[in-house]
Amino acid sequence: MKSNRLICGIDVGSTTCKYVLSSSTGEILAQAYERHNTKQAEKVLEFLTQLEREYGLAPRRDRIFFTGSGSGLIAPLVGGKVVQEVVAVAAAVEKLHPAVFFVSEIGGEDMKTIFFKGNGQAKNKQVLMQSACSGGTGTFIEKTARKLHIPLEQLSQMGYEGYTLHKISSKCGIFAEADANTLVKAGVPVEEIIASLFEAVVYQNLATLTKGNTPMPEVLLLGGPNMFFRGLQEAWRHHLTRLWAERNVSLPTGKAPEDLIHVPSDALYYAARGCVEVGLNDPEDVAIYQGTARLKWWLEEGQYEQKKKEGRKGLWVTLDELQQFKARYNGHLRHALPQAKRSSSLGRVIVGCDFGSTTAKAVCLSPEKELLFSCYALSKGNPIEDAKALFRQLKEAIGGGEILALAITGYGKDLLKDIVGADCAVVETVAHATAGLHFFPDADCICDVGGVDVKIMILKNGTVSDFRLNSQCSSGNGAFLQGVAERFNIPLTEIADKAFQARAMPQLTMGCGVFLQSDIVNQQRKGWQAEEILAGLCAILPLNVWIYAGGLSNLAQVGKKFILQGGTHKNLAVVKSQVDFITSKVPDAEIVVHPHSGEAGAIGAALVAIDWWERGGRTRFRGFDVIERLTYKTTTSLETVCHWCPVNCQRTFIDVEIPGGKGRPWSKVPLPEGWERVIVNNSCPKGLVEDLNEMKVIKEELEKTKHAYPNIGEMVRKKAFRRSAA
Repeated sequence: MKSNRLICGIDVGSTTCKYVLSSSTGEILAQAYERHNTKQAEKVLEFLTQLEREYGLAPRRDRIFFTGSGSGLIAPLVGGKVVQEVVAVAAAVEKLHPAVFFVSEIGGEDMKTIFFKGNGQAKNKQVLMQSACSGGTGTFIEKTARKLHIPLEQLSQMGYEGYTLHKISSKCGIFAEADANTLVKAGVPVEEIIASLFEAVVYQNLATLTKGNTPMPEVLLLGGPNMFFRGLQEAWRHHLTRLWAERNVSLPTGKAPEDLIHVPSDALYYAARGCVEVGLNDPEDVAIYQGTARLKWWLEEGQYEQKKKEGRKGLWVTLDELQQFKARYNGHLRHALPQAKRSSSLGRVIVGCDFGSTTAKAVCLSPEKELLFSCYALSKGNPIEDAKALFRQLKEAIGGGEILALAITGYGKDLLKDIVGADCAVVETVAHATAGLHFFPDADCICDVGGVDVKIMILKNGTVSDFRLNSQCSSGNGAFLQGVAERFNIPLTEIADKAFQARAMPQLTMGCGVFLQSDIVNQQRKGWQAEEILAGLCAILPLNVWIYAGGLSNLAQVGKKFILQGGTHKNLAVVKSQVDFITSKVPDAEIVVHPHSGEAGAIGAALVAIDWWERGGRTRFRGFDVIERLTYKTTTSLETVCHWCPVNCQRTFIDVEIPGGKGRPWSKVPLPEGWERVIVNNSCPKGLVEDLNEMKVIKEELEKTKHAYPNIGEMVRKKAFRRSAA
């Protein structure tokens, strides 16, 4: 009987499920893994059904062991025993790699390091884990790669060695995202950004999780990211080799350092394999498989009863309420203004461009401020390439017409202003406030929710009296919502429809995006489905926008007329949550969605350009052909480091070939005539210059600004504590 019994180990992770099927003697019969797309219980049921059909896994005869973040709910339903993740991984490592003394396992949303000390039976373990923050995990890498439009197949082959590295936060996934956005707008090649991500992941493991301990050879790298990302393996080998040299670690005779770092071909199965090892040593009456009947019951009935107790109702109560909402706000978006139109030639136009973190938008306005044309391009991770894509569409639309003025706003404005010959570089808050007030001059508040930031502008008498800006944490913005949807394989255009399908939703935690991400994983374990989690995210977004980011708990003091704009408000589920939240605080509030919410920044920039043109300005736009032919190169090296202050910013030089470029033959990174240099990644105006004479000009401008706008607080301090004459 014993020889015929099977042992199954199942690892229910945050992003994938894995199983390993073994005979009672430890022979591996089958193994597989698949992404579960938040449907952990469904994927386990699919695995078990397959194992029963193809390999004869039998209820009340065979044994089953579970591990992973989602195992606690599922294991009791099928008679399984839960094995703690580290115990499972350690059991597999001790069985298969007795010479290993350090293990790093990187999963979708957690990391583990295990130090083995001693030998044989006296071997003991020290375990260090990180599970609350996504920084340094597989999701951390994949999320940034998605923003850069890098498919997983390409990401897995991207390297680390030989690339210039940039500073990316390794402790927090949200701050890392902000750092990556900064590099994108600076024109840093995506290969360098990805290499810097691999650097950040390894740094996070070695600097934080090791707690000062030295990873001794031999080393084992486990988990999907360590197995699939070639560049991550290269980063590990680079840093471990250097660390051993710095700390004088003696290596086994005749072995090179890189030969002491192993990545098994089945690296992502070790937790499931460890479950089998635990089962082989447990009593035979432990973890007897009971079949799938109770698991099916849970999926069909049980989970819904549990959700009623723990969750809340969906985004709507009655179908009439939902239909009335859609009729009002769908109609507003469709009919408030004529749609942008195309023609063979638009004539004389003013162009406004918004180079955002996820998309680049452009609009053409007539001198009478009529919207004639709008277009957008998905960001390619490089502002110059984004500009080329956008201006190709503008050239086709404008035809033989004339550009009277050009204004730009967004992340890429400082880099692109001189390159494309823009007449105005407009601050984002100014552009969005101008667009909102143009259509709604009686507005009291404009709330703009974009890809990576949130802007709240409080208005008095048609001008901005106060504003709140949240540009670090992504919990209240569109990119976070989009990132979660993409992990669920739900297209951006279908988020609202999916969210409205949910009849119930989990109560998620307001605040930090890191903890919100952890909360989402916890809700997945409880059986909440993708559409229900998306509904919960839409419901929590207003709290993150108004209270967490804006610090505005008393909306009644803001006013009564609220304007919602920004690309995120094209999502009707978000609008529904915003309307419900605002009216709960201000019952008589008037809430409208900007008729062109996604293009508001570009429209605002174009309106500023019209004012400039009406005052007699003459455009310096370089022309479509010049932009199309733009060639450029980026340099980040020791020669680009700024030494004007102790910060020593690692600047990037972006050199663009432009007619009439003056060049910089005297620079440490010489530049011939016909080229112009843009300096980015500097933290202050001093970093914009290389030469002492240029620095003198900068200092003169800073002194002029200081005298024109004195520090009142400093003046008061000096006068208050000045000794009076005796």
